[in-house]
Amino acid sequence: MSKGKLFKRLAVLSAVAFITLGALAGCGKSSKSDELSTKSITIGVTGGPHEQIAQQVKKLAAKDGLKIKIKVFSDYNTPNSALSSGDLDANSYQTIPFLKAQEKAKSYKFDNAFETVAFPMGIYSNTLKNLDDLKDGDSIAVPNDPANETRALELFQKAGVLKIKKGVGQNATKNTIASNPKHLKIVELDAAQLPKQLGEVTAAAINTNYAYSAGLTIKGNAIYHEKLTNNPYPNIFVVKSGHKDDKVVKQLDKYYHSQTIKNYITKTFGGSVVIAGK
Repeated sequence: MSKGKLFKRLAVLSAVAFITLGALAGCGKSSKSDELSTKSITIGVTGGPHEQIAQQVKKLAAKDGLKIKIKVFSDYNTPNSALSSGDLDANSYQTIPFLKAQEKAKSYKFDNAFETVAFPMGIYSNTLKNLDDLKDGDSIAVPNDPANETRALELFQKAGVLKIKKGVGQNATKNTIASNPKHLKIVELDAAQLPKQLGEVTAAAINTNYAYSAGLTIKGNAIYHEKLTNNPYPNIFVVKSGHKDDKVVKQLDKYYHSQTIKNYITKTFGGSVVIAGK
C-alpha cells in the first residue's frame, strides 16, 4: 500500500473513532433537552382525594407560570400504562408495593420521585360495629390486585381475624391464609367496586380514596384502620426513569409539601388523608 493511501485510511479511521467516542460520551448523561418541561406537565391521578389535592397543587403552580394538566382515572392500572406510553409525564396515586408489583408484571421503567400523602386503609361494615362480632361463615372483601390484597389481609390479621402464612411477603391472597378460625369467606373484588359491594359482604377493607369518594371516612365510619401517623404505605409521585431529579419534579415536590397543601389536607379530609414524607 502506498504512503498516500495509508495516510488516507488512517485519517478515515481517526474520524470514525472521534465520532464514536463523541456518541458514547453523549450516552453517559442525559441532555437538558430531555428533561420534563418547566412550563407545562401532565399528571395522572385517580378520582377523589388525589384529584382534589392535585387541583390545589395546580393553583400553586399557576402562580409560578407552570401549567398542570390533570387526567383523572377510575382504576389503578391505566395511569401506569398511560405514563409508560407517554400520555402522561407523571402520576400520583399509588403506593410503593403497588408500583413494584406493576414494574415486575409489566416491565415498566419508572422512578419514585417523592412521597406525597398516605391514605390509611380502613375496614368498613354496614352491620358491624366491631370485628369481634364477625360470625362463623361471614364474608369479608378485599381488593383483588396483589399489593392491595396483601395490605388488606395484613390489616385483618392485625385485627386478629385471621393469620397469613409466614414468608408470603407481599404476595398474600386468600389462598395463603394459615388460620381462619371463623371460616370467613374471603371475596376478592376490584378495589373501585368495594364501596358499592359493601352491602353484599359483612365487612370490607377499602382503600381510602375509594371509600372517601363513597362518603366513608376513617374517623367517622371505619370499624378498624391502619395507623394515621407514620403510615407504612405512603403514596408516591412517579415519573419515567431518569426524570426524578428534573427541575419541574423538584418544584412539584415543594408544592405537595407546602404549608398551603398541608392545611388543605387537614381541613378537607379530617384524618382520612395525611401528609407523607418531609
